[in-house]
Amino acid sequence: MYDLVDVLPDAEIEPGTNVLVAGPPLTGKREIAFDILRGGMENGDGTIVVTTKDSADKVLEEFPSSSDAGTPSSDPANASTNVGVVDCVTKQRGIGTVEDDPRIKYASSPVDMTGIGIKLSEFLQEFYENRGVTRNRVLMHSVSTLLMYSDLQTVFRFLHVFTGRIQSADALGLYVIDSTSHDDQTMNTLKQLFDGAIELEPDDDGDELAIKTAGLSV
Repeated sequence: MYDLVDVLPDAEIEPGTNVLVAGPPLTGKREIAFDILRGGMENGDGTIVVTTKDSADKVLEEFPSSSDAGTPSSDPANASTNVGVVDCVTKQRGIGTVEDDPRIKYASSPVDMTGIGIKLSEFLQEFYENRGVTRNRVLMHSVSTLLMYSDLQTVFRFLHVFTGRIQSADALGLYVIDSTSHDDQTMNTLKQLFDGAIELEPDDDGDELAIKTAGLSV
């Protein structure tokens, strides 16, 4: 089971579960998703982030160094080394020449969904088979960016395969989306792919934030 102790203390998530994290802009969706990843790192879980918005360097800043992160492993560097980032923006921006390394793999752009899927599978295989990390948390940030570059049908097909990989690997999948950036039909179509959702909704005054769940054991 996976826990979401820093976000939903009573939640218990079955391996292979895919969770949509949805809400309007500026409601802290990204931070909640990274909190869930950091909580997993403290338990020795592997972390993989597919980023379609930020560079890999910016993503890696979200995680503690090996000296700060607690882990049950005898390897003191385990908490930092078992982080992988699939960077879908750096090559598109044309910022110098980049090559894959143990923590970063590059897709050509958010449109390169075949490449994204291959890089994700490489990380999952590396963590599971070579490093013995059998519990992994995977974040897609964000689905909204994919929809900026491709139509709904293409994104749906890609996420259908992506969520299947998460299920097969007994991982926990998290997918961030700006709910107000897409119409109801788009949201309802995409929700079919996920086992549950964490939805962030500000109150009428915008002062308080409600966290609602659907399809999750809490």
